[in-house]
Amino acid sequence: MRKIILYAILFISVSTNVFAKNYTRKQYIQRYKDLAVREMERTGIPASITMAQGILESRNGNSDLARKGNNHFGIKCHDWVGPSMKFDDDKKGECFRKYSRPYDSYKDHSKFLTTRSRYAFLFKYRSDDYKRWAHGLKKAGYATDPRYPHKLIKIIEDEQLHKLDRKGAGGDFYIEKPDPTELADIDGDLSIDPFGARLEEANGVHYIITKKGDTFYSIEKNLGVKKKKLLRYNDLSRDYVLQIDQRLYLHNKRNKAARGYNFHRVKEGDSLYEISQEYGVKLKKLCKYNGVKKDYKVEVGERIWLRRKKR
Repeated sequence: MRKIILYAILFISVSTNVFAKNYTRKQYIQRYKDLAVREMERTGIPASITMAQGILESRNGNSDLARKGNNHFGIKCHDWVGPSMKFDDDKKGECFRKYSRPYDSYKDHSKFLTTRSRYAFLFKYRSDDYKRWAHGLKKAGYATDPRYPHKLIKIIEDEQLHKLDRKGAGGDFYIEKPDPTELADIDGDLSIDPFGARLEEANGVHYIITKKGDTFYSIEKNLGVKKKKLLRYNDLSRDYVLQIDQRLYLHNKRNKAARGYNFHRVKEGDSLYEISQEYGVKLKKLCKYNGVKKDYKVEVGERIWLRRKKR
């Protein structure tokens, strides 16, 4: 009798894996498109790109990595300290991140792109410019397949996913801005990431405004950026103490201000450092453009160049 029960359990287990229903591409899109749009509104990553990557990397949610580890984007462990799984990829037995629910994978995908400096240039592109994003991801090293951008673009155009990038667009992909409480029916609680939801952008560089309770440790734990990098990105000294209501960049500032911002007219209370933070420009570059040192005291009404002076 005991043998019969064991055989029955084994048969059920094998049958479940063999005959598990696979998602079609359209079913995958319908199931996860809201998450992609929500992440676009939160971080600026095109929803079409997120969906296409999820479709390609997880094979419509049917890959072992997606089914067993809720990893929809093929993100490897790198500096990951959470649960993990071993799979053969470029090499045998590589370490991949494992999540408790699909939404954690979508959030981590956003975090992965927004907090690593090699992807920073992508955020200079418009959220509806999926072709530049697709080629940019390959350029930044997200995938080794030389046809990766073309595969993403084909998926986007075949499924018309670019409609997701137009907020309020009509047609099959019209999505009203969701009430956070109404998203809980997608694989569990979808509570807002306390740090990710605070992401803002200046000059194509992501930052947060610090608030009471923030520490370098809590920022590193939640956003994956180490203290020494935060100090370097924000031109701060090694012994700096974090302040409330401070703009804190999560990767390197730019060498010059965004197009159209040639100079800043100094106002009461401005400092060279604050101007650097306001426009997302490296402090040493401001000093070079204006022929001054870092401790230079700006004067009200003075013109501070944010880009190389035009001759």
